[in-house]
Amino acid sequence: MIKIQDFCDMDKFESIMNNWATSTGLATVAVGADGEYISECYNFTDFCIKLTRGSAEGCRRCEKCDQEGQGVYSCHAGLVDFGIPITLDDGTVLGSVIGGQVLPENPDDEVFRKTARELGINEDAYIEALHRVNVKTREEIEASATLLGDVINMYVRDCYVKMANRKMLDKLKDGIQEAAEQIEEANVSTKKIENFSKRQRILSLNASIEAARAGEAGRGFSVVATEVQKLAEGMSVTSTEISTTLAKLTQTIQDLNQ
Repeated sequence: MIKIQDFCDMDKFESIMNNWATSTGLATVAVGADGEYISECYNFTDFCIKLTRGSAEGCRRCEKCDQEGQGVYSCHAGLVDFGIPITLDDGTVLGSVIGGQVLPENPDDEVFRKTARELGINEDAYIEALHRVNVKTREEIEASATLLGDVINMYVRDCYVKMANRKMLDKLKDGIQEAAEQIEEANVSTKKIENFSKRQRILSLNASIEAARAGEAGRGFSVVATEVQKLAEGMSVTSTEISTTLAKLTQTIQDLNQ
């Protein structure tokens, strides 16, 4: 499973989350694909965390909203929350940014007192915490949530591409190093061919001399000696061509390593 924290600068990630929460007054946190928090919780309200989620029934309802809520939506307690997926360009889901915890309008205390009774929460404490919750229009909430989702996704995708490029370059460097080693081995083999060609030319020359001494009886041997000479010359030419090609490849690899 790909994890955001494996390739992102999480200090920068946290900075984006914190700056957004400070500027908008909305709560937010990032979670991975496994649902575990991967960032700090910003602007979380006592109304939501300490009171609503602090009760067994409230926590159950909140977890249901967390699982089912997408985009900008109204939670069971009457606040507006959001859930924006964090994805790669190919659609792979890495997690999400969730939050909100704001009111879309000034609250009706009696409605929330009823919710407090249903959840078994002290009504006065609930209303006191409610009045500390920010009020934003739904349009403001949607715009803010969309902005955070866009910025976080752009940042995560940029980090992922940089990581992928680094891996590709590392693999290329490894390949270049391996190619350089193989070229060195080929150079050694080419030198062996060249030395063998030289020995063949000497052998051919000696054979020609012996054939000349033998006169008519050495004619057949002379033909063989001539063919050996041609083979030696051909090997020498091939060896030179290979050496030239290897020299060019070596220069190309050296240029890539610069």
